[in-house]
Amino acid sequence: MIRAIVLAAGKGTRMKSARPKVLHELCGRPMLWYVLRALRDAGIDELLVVTAPDLDSELGDFGVASVVQADPRGTGHAVQVALDVLPPRAGGRVLVVYGDMPLIPSDLLRAAIGALDEKSDAAAALALVTVKMPLPSNFGRIVREGRNVARIVEARDATDAELAIDEMNAGIYAFDERELREAVPRLRSDNAQNEYYLTDAVDDFVARGKRVSPVASSDHLDALGINDRVELALARKEMNARLCRRHMRDGVTIVDPATTYLEPELTIGRDSVIYPNTAISRLSAIGDRCTIGPNARLSNARLGSGTAVRESVIVDSAIGSGTIVGPYAHIRAGSLVGDDVRVGNFVEIKKSKLARGAKASHLSYLGDAEIGQNSNIGAGTITCNYDGTNKNPTVIGNDVAIGSNSSLVAPVRIGDGALTGAGSVVTRDVAAGERVAGNPARPLPKKDT
Repeated sequence: MIRAIVLAAGKGTRMKSARPKVLHELCGRPMLWYVLRALRDAGIDELLVVTAPDLDSELGDFGVASVVQADPRGTGHAVQVALDVLPPRAGGRVLVVYGDMPLIPSDLLRAAIGALDEKSDAAAALALVTVKMPLPSNFGRIVREGRNVARIVEARDATDAELAIDEMNAGIYAFDERELREAVPRLRSDNAQNEYYLTDAVDDFVARGKRVSPVASSDHLDALGINDRVELALARKEMNARLCRRHMRDGVTIVDPATTYLEPELTIGRDSVIYPNTAISRLSAIGDRCTIGPNARLSNARLGSGTAVRESVIVDSAIGSGTIVGPYAHIRAGSLVGDDVRVGNFVEIKKSKLARGAKASHLSYLGDAEIGQNSNIGAGTITCNYDGTNKNPTVIGNDVAIGSNSSLVAPVRIGDGALTGAGSVVTRDVAAGERVAGNPARPLPKKDT
């Protein structure tokens, strides 16, 4: 049985925010979300978050158990609060991590757990992650005795020789549960802060002949803890770079990762190309061979294969294959745009459906509308969908030609093969094959055959 205790009760005063620190976001997710995902990906069976009162009520969406540390008195005290509500498990393992370390990789957590079971003269009571940090640093220094950890020296207490040590405590711990439960009650608060420090358990284990095993991380950013908004921006930059690298290695071309902004849980198909100043968020799914950007924003957008989106915004909508969007188009609020559609510059589409081959190439607003196959919407056309009380539908059939600057006053239906003249104000239904023009639009005389 492997459990994890996530320490998230810190006030985060340096964030200068009314919002709990671990709920501040990077790449579209709270930093706590990343920690919990890494733990779950590492195969942790049970998660418990130690929270402050102002955070506990906001954890409903995380699907995790919590316990409140009402009177915070250090990391050792936080672990004791957690152990008080966790029933003892024989042979258990307990990971202790901080909720403000969003760059923790799951394989590092697995390595820490695995170090407890390494063959040695004595089983490890604790495996802790260490990192090589650039100097100077305020991280606690790791003092070794052979291959094992002898003690952790806090920077404020270190000698000059100890300050020169660049192997430091990352704040990620894997404990033998029985050993942890024995050690925590022995922690003392006889320090300037009158707090109980979990790192003092190292001294306790070593004094009692227990082994403390170091687990070296290859990247010091894995252990980056967020204390202020400067560090939050640094973590966001690193997280975004990692997301970009993952997609590039999966067959996506990202022209400039520094100006491409991604979120977790995206799907981007092979041979797609992402141009600079593009943001893709909220579970968007992009097909193969798509071209996105430059200067595009996609949020909860689903794109078929071979679609191009240039200098445009797509939100909460689905786009088919082979469609071209932009420049400067805005598709939003549950729109469904089919295959081989053309949505051109300064076209806004809201809660509308465009069937295969439809075109709206210039300066149009289509709201609450259905556009049939191969119909063409002329420049300056608007669907007048709001009557001051309700939103009303406009239904346009197949192979319809809507003249430039037409106003379609909903509710209205325009039949297959119909045509509206330029500048028409359509207030009544138009029959299939009919030609109308004027304000209000009236049928045009039929041509002599």
